[in-house]
Amino acid sequence: MPEQDRELARYRRRRRMVRAGLYLVAFVTMAVIVIPLVFSVLGGFRSSQQLSADPVGLPNPWIWENYEMLLRSGDFWRQVWNSTLIALLTTLVVIPAASMAAFVLARYQFRGRELVYGLFTIGLLFPVAVAILPLFIVLRQVGLLSNPLGVALPQAAFALPISIVIMRPFFRAIPQSLQDAARIDGCGPLRFYWHVMLPLSRPVLSTIAVITIVGSWNAFLLPLLVLIDPNQHTLPIGVNNVSAQFSTDYSVVLAYTTLSMIPALLFYALAERQIIGGLTSGAVKE
Repeated sequence: MPEQDRELARYRRRRRMVRAGLYLVAFVTMAVIVIPLVFSVLGGFRSSQQLSADPVGLPNPWIWENYEMLLRSGDFWRQVWNSTLIALLTTLVVIPAASMAAFVLARYQFRGRELVYGLFTIGLLFPVAVAILPLFIVLRQVGLLSNPLGVALPQAAFALPISIVIMRPFFRAIPQSLQDAARIDGCGPLRFYWHVMLPLSRPVLSTIAVITIVGSWNAFLLPLLVLIDPNQHTLPIGVNNVSAQFSTDYSVVLAYTTLSMIPALLFYALAERQIIGGLTSGAVKE
C-alpha cells in the first residue's frame, strides 16, 4: 500500500506539472497575441510625442482625433467596402467549388481519384508570390486588372486546395448507409449532395468560410498588383498607404491598423458561434 501511495503521489505531481506547463504555454501564446493588439488600440488614442516619450504607457490625455479623422474619411469606408466585396466574392466561389469537388473525391470511386486529390494537396505548396507575374499577365490579357474579380478568382483558386483537404475527410465520415437509404428513396447524387450532405456539413462549411474570408481580408500582395485604381484599394493596401503618408505620425498608423482589424475580428467572433452550433446540429451516427 505505501508503494501504491507513492506511485499515486508521483502521478499527481506529474499531472500538476503537465497542467502547469500547458497553462504557461497558453498564457505565453495569449500574451504574444494580445499585447500587440492592446498596444495598437491604445496607441491610436495617443500622440506621436507620447509614443516617443513612453512607448508602452497609457494615453494621457486620451486623444480621440485619430479615430475620428479616419472614421470620417471616405477612403477608409471605400476600402472597407472593397475588402468586403472581394472577400464575399472569393467565398462564393470557394464554397460551391470546394464542396462539390470534395463530395466527388470522398463519396465516389473512379480511376485517378487519388491522383486528382494529390494534385490538390500539392497546391498547398504553391505560394502566391511565385504566380504573381503569370497571374498579372493573364489578368491583363483578359481585362481583369482594377477589377474585384481579378483578385477574387485567383484567391479562390489558391484557397481551393486547403478547403478540399479539410472537407474531404468530413464527407468521407458520413455513413455510407445514409447514402444507400437516400438512393433507395430515389435521391440522385445531386439531390443527395444538396439536401443531405450540405446541411450535415455546416461545421466544415463555416470553417472554410472563416478561413477564406479572413485570408482574403488580410491579402496584400495580390490586391496591390491587380487593383491599380486607388478607388479600388483594400484595407491592407490602405494601411500601407497610411504608413507612407503618416510616416512620422505613428498614432494615426496604429489607429488605422486597429480599425482595419475590427471587422475581421467581429466576423470571426460571430462565425465561431455558427461553427459550434453546426457541430451539434450536424452530428451523425453510424
